[in-house]
Amino acid sequence: MTPHTAQPRTRQPGRPAAGRALAVLLLTLLMLLPGGAVSARTPAGPALALPAPTGRHPVGTTWLHLTDHGRADPWRPELPRELMVSVWYPATRAAGPPAPYTTAGVSARIVAATGLPVPPELLTTVRTTARRDVPVRPGRWPLVVLSPGFSLSRESLTGLAEELASQGYVVAGVDHPYEAYGVEFPDGRVADCLACDAWGEGTAARVVAGRAADVAYLLDRLLGKRQAWPGARFVDPARIAMVGHSIGGASAVHTLRSDRRVDAAAVLDGTLFVPVPAGAVDRPVLLVGADREPDHSWVRDWPGLAGWKRWLTVAGTGHMSFTDRPVLGAQLGLDPGAVPAERQLLITREYVTAFVDRHLRHRPAPLLDGARPRFPEVTVTAGAPHPDRS
Repeated sequence: MTPHTAQPRTRQPGRPAAGRALAVLLLTLLMLLPGGAVSARTPAGPALALPAPTGRHPVGTTWLHLTDHGRADPWRPELPRELMVSVWYPATRAAGPPAPYTTAGVSARIVAATGLPVPPELLTTVRTTARRDVPVRPGRWPLVVLSPGFSLSRESLTGLAEELASQGYVVAGVDHPYEAYGVEFPDGRVADCLACDAWGEGTAARVVAGRAADVAYLLDRLLGKRQAWPGARFVDPARIAMVGHSIGGASAVHTLRSDRRVDAAAVLDGTLFVPVPAGAVDRPVLLVGADREPDHSWVRDWPGLAGWKRWLTVAGTGHMSFTDRPVLGAQLGLDPGAVPAERQLLITREYVTAFVDRHLRHRPAPLLDGARPRFPEVTVTAGAPHPDRS
């Protein structure tokens, strides 16, 4: 693709033990094939594919390489901050070259993190729906910014991004270099996960603040005079939401406080590492949690969410259920658990779409107002959750 230049449980994204746990999970997803593990010399296994999006618009995508010369990289201060961004959008046609899921360099880093002899290019085999660099359908499209979980890269939310684009949103998935196993730049350089080895006291707050700054710069480049992408002229600057997985969700809530251009935030199973003072967030927030003990930070910060808010718990799910990983794992032979893998992605797609439809398009979204027979796994809380907890 041509780039345009006990205690309540806390979701711990970056400490070494958590990093190893994520590696073990991803390892399982990558190597469990029907009949056993693949070897380094075998084909990559069965075809991997994401479910097609359900909206009426064909989906296009492009990659952007952005450099903020006014800000030093927080992990390599001798360098300016660089970002890689995937933009998905409503397209004029469905024909065109298929978009890659990720690069060989990133796939190799993710596979290497597992420590097993699986094909390094495995994640490049994932089939997506989007077509690369096809024309944008003219319109005035709302914008949704996606921030992945710690150590994950932007491709991990492709299934959600394609759905939103098919429903008439421009979606910008941001890679935060040195906070993922790999972020590859157009010249072939790959930024490894320096933050994974540097986790300690204060690292989470540093990550959250840095991601908010990344998103502010991205919005400057999409909405300002120096537009980084020709299709940005079709983005409505008055309708912007941010959705994040894990620490990306914490960053989304923090961005509501630091950037008034963002109108709403959704958190996909992420601890709010930076506390929210009472009444500090006056715009809509959706909290979507996996099936576990309520996150202590959500209980702590619920009073700080002074605008529209919902707390969703999805029975039978885990931390990675809100990413592409369960779908890919199921295709490699992994049992996804109580909830079928494609249904996990369906739930994420449906509830996030309902959230942005409600708050960026002012459409009715009864899905967010209580229990629905179609999704018995989902519990919706609109008032003060878990009042017996402190």
